[in-house]
Amino acid sequence: MENILRTQKSYRYYVEGNPETAKHLVFVLHGYGQLSKFFIRKFKDLVNEETAIIAPEGMHRFYLKGSSGRVGASWMTKEAREDDIADNIQFLNEVFRNIEPNTDQKRTLLGFSQGGATAARWHQLGEVNFDNFVLWASVFPPDLKGIESDSAFMHSNNFFVVGDQDEFLDEERIHAAEKDFADKHLNFTFIRFEGDHNIYPSPLNELNSQL
Repeated sequence: MENILRTQKSYRYYVEGNPETAKHLVFVLHGYGQLSKFFIRKFKDLVNEETAIIAPEGMHRFYLKGSSGRVGASWMTKEAREDDIADNIQFLNEVFRNIEPNTDQKRTLLGFSQGGATAARWHQLGEVNFDNFVLWASVFPPDLKGIESDSAFMHSNNFFVVGDQDEFLDEERIHAAEKDFADKHLNFTFIRFEGDHNIYPSPLNELNSQL
């Protein structure tokens, strides 16, 4: 018989800039096999007196190859998926509370690759109201319900960013995502760029100009 035990565990998040004085808080969720201390560097050009970046790290760390060497993190697997979804949302809510934001700050949530699914769930099911939501090289998780009604996505500026050489999102999947947004009556601004499954300065700057 399976049993579930709720206990306390330590999780990591990284910050660039000063969240207390910044006018714009940008939360970025990494993809599969990445670590936040490296992922946050992709956004260094956005950091200034008015913008702070917050990069929470997935709860599950593992060796990328074999049983030694480089380590990455994941938000979840297919095992105990529902428990991980609930734990992720609780963790991210606590990160937000720990930042101690004020009501005057603009808030942006960006999810890259696997982090896009977690970001979408947090936006819809969490306790934070985001002004901007960004799916970068990612799509909505199929288990997320209620988006067609009065959802968080109807109260945010939404962006879909993807490269034309993305090895995980071919044109068929991109068109399917666009149709999915339309079917759900969601307004998304599309940003296409020349490149693969990664975050690059040029499209990031284009996105930032619209936030």
